[in-house]
Amino acid sequence: MNKISCLLFLFFFNAFYSQTKLLSWNLENFGKSKSDQEIDFIANTIKDFDIVTIQEVVAGNGGTQAIAKLADGLNRKGSKWNYAVSNPTSSTAYKTERYAFLWKTNTIKLKGKPWLEQRFHLEIDREPYFATFEIKGKTITIASFHAITKNKQPETEIKYFKFLPQEYANLNLIFTGDFNCPQSHSVFNPLKKMGYTPILQNQKTSLKTKSKGENSLASEFDNMFYKSSSIHYIKSDVILFYKKFPSLKEARKISDHIPIWIEFSLN
Repeated sequence: MNKISCLLFLFFFNAFYSQTKLLSWNLENFGKSKSDQEIDFIANTIKDFDIVTIQEVVAGNGGTQAIAKLADGLNRKGSKWNYAVSNPTSSTAYKTERYAFLWKTNTIKLKGKPWLEQRFHLEIDREPYFATFEIKGKTITIASFHAITKNKQPETEIKYFKFLPQEYANLNLIFTGDFNCPQSHSVFNPLKKMGYTPILQNQKTSLKTKSKGENSLASEFDNMFYKSSSIHYIKSDVILFYKKFPSLKEARKISDHIPIWIEFSLN
């Protein structure tokens, strides 16, 4: 291999391995109600990603332990993983929960401690959970969020997200989670005007209780919003995990939402 070929190889090698895959999943009631078999299914579903953020980890006994079981299951599948679980959210009017992050330690480094956003904790029932990760010398901060349900008007919470880029002006933010609200809603317009782009459009992400023919998805709730000036978008998609089950009833034992993901590199 001549010098030019070697340099080209190193360039494409580094470019390839600087790509990161982030997955977000609302794992309904994730705690002691999940069996070992179900946790193993989840681990097999997410094992090829680099960073995973989970919403709806139960706040009481069993939530943190279930995440530890999931991390242990991932560690048995070829890569070393670490994890962080939030304190319970500060909601007094609605259902308090935890969030979790899991990441591959060979490519991803956690910077500092994750935190629950405090500025708007009175306005947002389940305040988002932030964590900053270092990837090949560059950083990204992921804000994971689970909004109140659609009938409680999640836009009344989401409207405060427009203040977060200014609140954390020195961070490269990506917002992800279950917004219980489609990205087309006008409440996201301020973020879009700041340069934040949704990874999915017209993609339903919650499961029906019963399929209607091939139609098993109900609502466009889960998404991620990234800033195109600092994050290079490569591709994104969802995982239709329910197709591996004989019925939606069985699939919904895992969750009533499907995972969403983005592959990106940092500018």
